[in-house]
Amino acid sequence: MSYTLRGRIESRLFATLVVLLGVCAVAAALPAFWPLELVALMLVVGVVMDTLLYSAIEYQPGWYALPLGALELVLTMGLARVLGIDPPFATALAVYGGAWLAAQALAQAGFPLFSLSYAENGGELGRAGAIAGAASLAVLASAGGLAWAKQPPTVHLSAGIHQGPLVITRRETLVGDRGAVVRGGIVIRANHVTVRNVAVVGGQNGIDVEHVHGVVLDHVSVVGAALDGIHVRLAQVMVKGCTVSSPAGYTQGIDISFAMGMGESMIEGCTISGGREGIVTHSASVTVMGNRVSATSLRGIAMTEMSMGMIESNQVTGSQGIGILCVDQSECMISRNQVSGTRSNQASGDLGQKGYGIESNFLATAELSRNELYGNAHRVGTFSGGTVSYG
Repeated sequence: MSYTLRGRIESRLFATLVVLLGVCAVAAALPAFWPLELVALMLVVGVVMDTLLYSAIEYQPGWYALPLGALELVLTMGLARVLGIDPPFATALAVYGGAWLAAQALAQAGFPLFSLSYAENGGELGRAGAIAGAASLAVLASAGGLAWAKQPPTVHLSAGIHQGPLVITRRETLVGDRGAVVRGGIVIRANHVTVRNVAVVGGQNGIDVEHVHGVVLDHVSVVGAALDGIHVRLAQVMVKGCTVSSPAGYTQGIDISFAMGMGESMIEGCTISGGREGIVTHSASVTVMGNRVSATSLRGIAMTEMSMGMIESNQVTGSQGIGILCVDQSECMISRNQVSGTRSNQASGDLGQKGYGIESNFLATAELSRNELYGNAHRVGTFSGGTVSYG
């Protein structure tokens, strides 16, 4: 059909009203503000594209919806990233997909049934379109205002050394001023806690997150934790831009375990050095993306015990034993990683510890794509029923 600019915008605003009703329920159930922010970005991107690009398309066949929808998805998620909105990727994709399908159902069936002259009018909905547009903007504004009012309080941690462990038992955002250091660890026992720009020194675990969800650790640093730099149990977290330096011994940079029923976690943009293992998951769904792991004594990145997830665009250097490991019936998508300088662990006596850049072990399934492996004792290994496929 041939849309007018008014028709495009009215149709989009009407569809947005339908989506907003569902998204408000999702936001209240989580509870989280990002679904509303995502829909607002979708609306802004869509209206801008309607005005600047789509209005130049005189005739739009139905199949145009796919590439145009994909373009809007890329722009929306890119804008969300620039603005610091970090929704769980899979959930955000589901929200966008549901909104897109609702819009297509309305455009192809709902609107033509509502108004038999819908196509002839170029998508314009008349008075109903104006009312729906005003209603969608009102719902977005009121829901956004209510969500904003319910945002957790922000607590500023002043510069200097604070004796820990610091225990957080309420929903809040903890922001460290420049030079803020907690000695002895941070313990998080509340949902929807954000910790940003805080340095932690020592503690059994640098940052301990258990039995909660919606936790964000943003540009935190941990030095010298006795066991785990970041320790996550039965919890869902997003860790981004962190720095973890572990001493020698039975230490781990980041450990996310027993969290399969808690939703997807993400570790992105972190720098992990030293310790026995850099990043490890046990029975968890985790995306490990864009991290730098170095100088571990057992393995750099490992997904174990029936974990599922993506290991993408990481740099693993100078590990002893194994660079990247998928083991124990885990399902791993391993792509675009750089693994170099993996050395054999001669003392272990384990054939799987002979310096493999990537390894699949004990019934694990690893799908490899576009990884760069160089300077490792061995490139790729499979053991005990582990399999590797190449995409």
